[in-house]
Amino acid sequence: QVQLVQSGGGLAQPGGSLRLSCAASGNIIKINDMGWYRQAPGKQRELVADIGSDGNTNYADSVKGRFTISRDNAKNTVDLQMSSLKPEDTAVYYCNAGAIGLQFGKVRGSRYWGQGTQVTISS
Repeated sequence: QVQLVQSGGGLAQPGGSLRLSCAASGNIIKINDMGWYRQAPGKQRELVADIGSDGNTNYADSVKGRFTISRDNAKNTVDLQMSSLKPEDTAVYYCNAGAIGLQFGKVRGSRYWGQGTQVTISS
């Protein structure tokens, strides 16, 4: 099993900045892509940004130029630096990773999710 534990986020005013962090732990064999999703009330969960094992990044059009995703392969962490925040960024943010790990003695590849972190942008 692989666990993703999130930290950071919280409250910020429009134009402010917040940082999200996510640490993977457990019986990890390999972590492939890592990313961040968000879900606002009444909306589907959407990809915010992801980063591959090769360092290639993808961003939703709505956050390009404002958010930066990064990862530290040695620490098995992924961060999301959020700047120039807008009220429409308000959502629960979820860390996600495609990983191969051990569960009950078996090698398994799956997609794993963090517990979710509230980000609220309001004046």
